[in-house]
Amino acid sequence: MVLVINKEKKPLMPTHNAKARRLLKQKKAKVVTIKPFTIQLLYETTGYTQPVVLSIDSGYLNVGYSAITEKKELIGGEVKLLNGMSERIYERAMYRRNRRQRLRYRKARFDNRGIPKGWLAPSVRHKLDSHIRFIGKLAKLLPVSKVIVEVAAFDIQKIKNPDIEGAAYQQGEQHGFENIREYVFHRDGHKCQNPKCKSKDVPLCVHHLRYRVNGATDRPDDLITLCVHCHTPENHKGFLKDWKPKLNNFKDATFMTAVRWMLVNKLKDSFRNVEHTYGHITKAHRIQQGLEKSHHNDAYCIAGGNLQQRAKPISLEQNRRNNRSLETFYDAKYIDTRTGKKVSGGELNCGRTKRNKKLRGENLRVYRGKKMSVGRRSIRKQRYFYQPKDLVKYDGKIYTVAGTQNKGAYVALKETKKVAKAALLTPYKFRKGFA
Repeated sequence: MVLVINKEKKPLMPTHNAKARRLLKQKKAKVVTIKPFTIQLLYETTGYTQPVVLSIDSGYLNVGYSAITEKKELIGGEVKLLNGMSERIYERAMYRRNRRQRLRYRKARFDNRGIPKGWLAPSVRHKLDSHIRFIGKLAKLLPVSKVIVEVAAFDIQKIKNPDIEGAAYQQGEQHGFENIREYVFHRDGHKCQNPKCKSKDVPLCVHHLRYRVNGATDRPDDLITLCVHCHTPENHKGFLKDWKPKLNNFKDATFMTAVRWMLVNKLKDSFRNVEHTYGHITKAHRIQQGLEKSHHNDAYCIAGGNLQQRAKPISLEQNRRNNRSLETFYDAKYIDTRTGKKVSGGELNCGRTKRNKKLRGENLRVYRGKKMSVGRRSIRKQRYFYQPKDLVKYDGKIYTVAGTQNKGAYVALKETKKVAKAALLTPYKFRKGFA
């Protein structure tokens, strides 16, 4: 099945592979995109189309899509959305704060801006906009006559505690405690949770189980009680790494609850016929059809699929178009005299977490051996030709770009440890946006 657009770039009904091959051979059409394979006609046509229903199984990490007619499914599959937006925003704020601290003092202006009605956090806004952009991309390739979106609302309190009811909704797990710190101490029995801890009468502190870049929050489930001697970076890679029970993440449920109607209303601005459905209807239809649970099958059922000829699913991934972070910090490297291995300076720190000397941990700087590399700030001055996740040809094989070195002169490849010269590489595919 080949997608077709006319001379004015308006979508037409898809055609068979043989007919598309004949049109390309006769130079009556040209290739627009490879996946999904789309051609553009170079002559005038009538523009006749059939009704096409596009269904979207919206989600926080994955989006299922399916476009069907009465007889067959034209296109379908799954999109893996870009993740980690809030972590990148946090990193950007950290670098900006660092730069501004080195400047002269200026009056704070963070209170000058108000929050307009309908404001969404940047990370949530990005997910919502990604849904809109992807649906618009499909509408440029197919003559969509109706859009159906699955919406859902989740009761987070009910998910955590199935027996909750009545006034208990107003009395959360921290009810009766002054702050999160006191609640975490009470939950852990005012004891250090490190099973190997032998310290006694040592001040306690509240510690994050995960790093912020790994999705850590200030929820009690993400916090643990440790003493100042066990509050070290090494424990992140030690017993805290596999700490049980595993943390539940409700980002996807919160996202769907917050933006479900906003998504439907925004689609109504672009399409005449927009409908919504619910998860229990989709589940019943999927079980009736005897289909496995997947985002693609859910989208097919949302569209009302019933014994149509199925299309081969196309998996897409959303990639960053550009890394706009101009500054990166690389920590110094030392030899750890205890193990003889090369570690970062942050791992062999002074143990100071607060100004209070009694709350300091062990001073690990005494174990710093030979200095292998100095800490430095790298400032990118230009955008390089090859970006991460692009595909290139090298020695007759296809590799994935991991990054660039030496001001773009060398390119690191993901599938091999070899670093290749950029002049010896041939571009195969630039994987930006939905690829």
